[in-house]
Amino acid sequence: MNKKVIPAISSIKNLEKFLTSPYEIGVLLDSHIAQLKNINDLAEKYGKKLMFHMDLIEGIKNDEKGTEFICQEFRPYGLISTKANVIRKAKQKGVLSIQRMFLIDSHAVEQSYRHIKMTNPDYIEVLPGTLPSMIREVAEKTNIPILAGGLIRKPEEVEKAIAAGATAVTTSAKHLWDIYEKIQ
Repeated sequence: MNKKVIPAISSIKNLEKFLTSPYEIGVLLDSHIAQLKNINDLAEKYGKKLMFHMDLIEGIKNDEKGTEFICQEFRPYGLISTKANVIRKAKQKGVLSIQRMFLIDSHAVEQSYRHIKMTNPDYIEVLPGTLPSMIREVAEKTNIPILAGGLIRKPEEVEKAIAAGATAVTTSAKHLWDIYEKIQ
């Protein structure tokens, strides 16, 4: 992932903007299983790669069987999840795996470290992405590339996340897509 910003797509309008943008990779957030074929076909038509947020696909369970179905049927570029079994299955199927980590409190962080140790994901998405000291800690402790997401609304916040060690920032803030599509 060679861009500072990765668009996070939360609506059909955002999907349309992503498809006509210079971005190659995007994160599909809220979706429904019945929409995935059309969305996936459009992404392929436009030469885009989608990472599906497995926990946010309505109509399918975010477990091993659901993950296997998504991987076989749609072959997404990547899968994002908080669930260790989803990450393991994605890796088994050769799909990029992104373990989502919520920085809620010390207990949640320690639990996430245990999951990460078990799954060894390709990337970790840290939320909220506005905590540079935690981005730095997770990067140092895991040696796994970091994506920062959640509550990033300003270019300065993107830059702070990158400076702290994030490989990229996932964001649904379209004004940030506009800014960073020009300077990347």
